Amino acid sequence: MRSHLTEAAVPDHEPAIGFVQPRHGHALNLLAGQLYFGTQAGTVKTLLGSCVALVLWHPQRRIGAMCHYLLPCRQRGGGMPDARFGDEAIGLLLQAIGRSSTRPADFQTHLYGGADTMPGRDGPNFNIGERNIAIGCELIDRHGFDLQAVDVGDFVPRTVVLDLHEGRIAVRRGSSLRQTIQRMLPR
Repeated sequence: MRSHLTEAAVPDHEPAIGFVQPRHGHALNLLAGQLYFGTQAGTVKTLLGSCVALVLWHPQRRIGAMCHYLLPCRQRGGGMPDARFGDEAIGLLLQAIGRSSTRPADFQTHLYGGADTMPGRDGPNFNIGERNIAIGCELIDRHGFDLQAVDVGDFVPRTVVLDLHEGRIAVRRGSSLRQTIQRMLPR
């Protein structure tokens, strides 16, 4: 199912980059820099490396949300809100939460991703995954989300699926680059 970018995905908001809206009941493959908030999708799925996904589920209202951000924050300000950046993606989710007459604490919150996709590189700011995790944790805490599950860091990619029919979140971990190389080496 192909989704299309739309500024109308969450009504009455200022223009933003990254909102997606599926056809009712269809599967949505969320790409990096996109986010979803609503009740229409059947499932929302994304693949993560160093990127991070914040996944929300409101059990009473059956509202699901997921954002998939690439970087913790924008280096230069300006422009319309952009879901590629963690602080802006979570800000957009907070706006959608407010418009839905709910609160962050009403949502079961999960944080996934942030793998170190280039192990062995040193430097305080090089590990993007680590920085993505830090901004996610900071904003979850600051805004009072009900954090229920975390699977972050390590050296493995993750596939995350939010099933809006069942209210379940499934995470499948891939193998790390190190494990793949070790399997390929002759014994």
